[in-house]
Amino acid sequence: MAKVRYALIGFGGIAENRVAKEGYACDKSRFQPLEFAELTGAFDLNPARKDAAEALGLKWYNSVDELLADKDVDAVYIATNNLSHAKLAIQAMNAKKHVIVEKPVATSVADAQAMVDCAKANNVSLTVDHMMVYNAWTIKAKDIVAKGELGAVNDSCFHMEFAYGFSEDEAKTWRCNNIDEMGGPIGDVASHCFYVAEYIFNDKIVEVGAVYLPKILNIKAEDGAYIKFKMASGMVGSVKAAFSELRGGLSGTLTNLGYEIYGADSTLRSYGAMFQLSGHPGEPIKIRLEKDTLGEVETIKVTEYANIYQSLIENHAKSVLSGNYMNAEDGVHNLKLCAASHESAQNGGKFISVK
Repeated sequence: MAKVRYALIGFGGIAENRVAKEGYACDKSRFQPLEFAELTGAFDLNPARKDAAEALGLKWYNSVDELLADKDVDAVYIATNNLSHAKLAIQAMNAKKHVIVEKPVATSVADAQAMVDCAKANNVSLTVDHMMVYNAWTIKAKDIVAKGELGAVNDSCFHMEFAYGFSEDEAKTWRCNNIDEMGGPIGDVASHCFYVAEYIFNDKIVEVGAVYLPKILNIKAEDGAYIKFKMASGMVGSVKAAFSELRGGLSGTLTNLGYEIYGADSTLRSYGAMFQLSGHPGEPIKIRLEKDTLGEVETIKVTEYANIYQSLIENHAKSVLSGNYMNAEDGVHNLKLCAASHESAQNGGKFISVK
């Protein structure tokens, strides 16, 4: 079967280690080749990244134009700075290339909608890297909720809280210092919480109310936020996102990246599912999912799992091969939720509707 041939635009550290080595299985010592996709080339504004790309057997391009002109490239994975996502994606789609773009899909709702419109106009497949829905423990959580194993669910909490921005070097990064890049805990990590909640409950968030956390960090972005959300079904939940929480160290930080789902009969708790981990041996923690029924704790076993980046890429590649193209409208909705959270926090926690 023919594979979709991808090239990476942006070859920084995360793109090399998460997207190329894991997602496209360029680390042959750990992963088997993908069934529907292969990575063939890369470009980065920093020419010093050429050696790292070629070490993985990738063709190096000297410009975006050169890459997009290559007829042997079917699709691109955009892993550049957030502000450039929309421009590069539209340029690629106008060149008839299918596109995966890192989260956030863009830095404004208008730009994101322009990308969706461009994909439709050029008849190409566009998706955004909402990779955490492919976590096997989260897939299991969705199934448990759907089967009613917790009883009637009336509350949930999704959280990504950690320490970032305490040092001068961290405070200078885009995550802390550049609001236009979607810097800050809301744009950077609450966004993950929103789409994971929608995935688990198979429902859409239609209203958010938020307050910022007390300011202790010397950063331009918010330190964190507490966000209440309401779904189309009427179910409510919350998101906790912060850069100002020490959480002890690496173990406390990583196990805290998860969620609790509260049912009338039982509570479901995840540890480490809201991160870049897939469950492979050698990862810094073991992802856990526990069902708590009045103090009796059952560890939910997950015996089969896939790399979350590979699952994202294969899903996009299959859409290309089948002609059932994706449109990234979930990315537009996610941006609206982030924008509404900021609007609410800046207006005393007033609830904001999101269509």
